[in-house]
Amino acid sequence: MDSHQIGDRRPLASRGWKISEKIAGWLARQGTTPNAISIGGMVFGILAGVMFAMTPGAAHPWFFWVAGATFVQLRLLANLYDGMVAVLRQVASPLGELFNEVPDRVSDAATLIGFGYAVGSDPVLGFVATVFAIFLAYLRAQGKVAGAHQEFCGPMAKQQRMATVTVAAIACAVVPGASDWQIPMFALWVIIAGCIVTIIRRLQRITTTLRRW
Repeated sequence: MDSHQIGDRRPLASRGWKISEKIAGWLARQGTTPNAISIGGMVFGILAGVMFAMTPGAAHPWFFWVAGATFVQLRLLANLYDGMVAVLRQVASPLGELFNEVPDRVSDAATLIGFGYAVGSDPVLGFVATVFAIFLAYLRAQGKVAGAHQEFCGPMAKQQRMATVTVAAIACAVVPGASDWQIPMFALWVIIAGCIVTIIRRLQRITTTLRRW
């Protein structure tokens, strides 16, 4: 077993659910590696973006909205289980942290950029939201490098960003004319504004922690 220990982990209530523990236990018994789960999550994130980007001009756009939302949630499930399986199999390693972070950034970019190209959205906002999402992760990592704990606070951390995308996608799938109301574009504005608030909050918390040293 690698002596490396998992450091700060994103606080998730779902990690303590019985169903989550059972699924993670089953994956661990099957010999599934955390890195493979992380890569799978990245694939889901990319597919989500592709589905959203295919909504313009589609004969049945609701299908792509629902598929995109589903892939977003599958990506989040992969993000949940890679860490749980690493703990159960006792295979935490520095390489595992790399596999945990890099696919996440690719997933964020693919999903948000694809969402920007969706019907009723704006590609520029998709790229802007991606920049803010990646900067939030960078800020969290830099806080740890500087000596503070990793800050996962919101209001627009990864879970909230993906929840906003999912809700907007489902709304576009089930509400007639929702995309004409530019709900996806509004969702991206919400994500961008929330990311700005989150950046300020994380900077404040990291600064407060470092000043105690």
